[in-house]
Amino acid sequence: METTKEALLNVRDLEISFGAGKRKFTAVQDVNFDIYPGETLSLVGESGSGKTTIGRAILGINPTAKGTIKFHGKQINQAMPASEKRALTRKIQMIFQDPSASLNERATVEYIISEGLYNFHLYDSEQDRLDKVKHIIAEVGLLPEHLYRYPHEFSGGQRQRVGIARALVMRPELVVADEPISALDVSIRAQVLNLLKKFQRELGVSYLFIAHDLSVVRFVSDRIAVIHNGRILELAPTQELFAHPIHPYTQSLLSAIPVPDPILARQKQLIVYDAKMHHYEHDKPSFVEIKPGHFVYGNTEELTKYRQQLHLD
Repeated sequence: METTKEALLNVRDLEISFGAGKRKFTAVQDVNFDIYPGETLSLVGESGSGKTTIGRAILGINPTAKGTIKFHGKQINQAMPASEKRALTRKIQMIFQDPSASLNERATVEYIISEGLYNFHLYDSEQDRLDKVKHIIAEVGLLPEHLYRYPHEFSGGQRQRVGIARALVMRPELVVADEPISALDVSIRAQVLNLLKKFQRELGVSYLFIAHDLSVVRFVSDRIAVIHNGRILELAPTQELFAHPIHPYTQSLLSAIPVPDPILARQKQLIVYDAKMHHYEHDKPSFVEIKPGHFVYGNTEELTKYRQQLHLD
């Protein structure tokens, strides 16, 4: 897709399916995107659209049926030597959606955060390991005494901070953040988002930020990819997407964002998306760069209409 600078992660023509024969279900198809060093690409869509499936495929948890996933130009969705797989695990980390389910209830916070350090021996001495754990705990806004408590003793927001600390203590290059704030109170969400941006500024980490709410990702994303039924329908820089949404599904998602002003909310018109509006029997669609950096999925007739909307013709 984009070629002006070197991408950290390239995903090309990705297809992920489950089952076989008549029971085969294709969860993701024809997915293409890049993630660049130090940027946040958000993958936005409703529940069941394939967002988490893509994230898990990048980590090697879900097998892929077709296409390539490349990290630093090297394909990672194929058989790899154990040493390379191990190195990759350190460089790509995940923050899980449910902070309660993703933490070991029988382990202290100190051990949970240290586990990666132990596994990859990312410390010079016991004191160095403890210093790294204490530093990351302070960075995510927790106290030294929290280290010797168990996950059930914390609130949801605190548990998610532990999950963030566990991922970032490894100094990864890419973090797959799977709806990291959806299980949190609204008052805590901004704190966690600010925390992720802080680490990005300081460490240069890249994020694949998975979410179902466009209003959440607006302030943390450099670019946004909108996904529906396992297919990316639109991808553009954040401000461009909000200013000029092209695909009807993107317009539908944007129209569903709540407006805090009750008067404006009553005037707002909700756009309902119906996939039957597309006629792809003879005129097959493709994912096209309709203007620099702005990609949309459509057939020839639709793309002509979209260009007219943007006054490109």
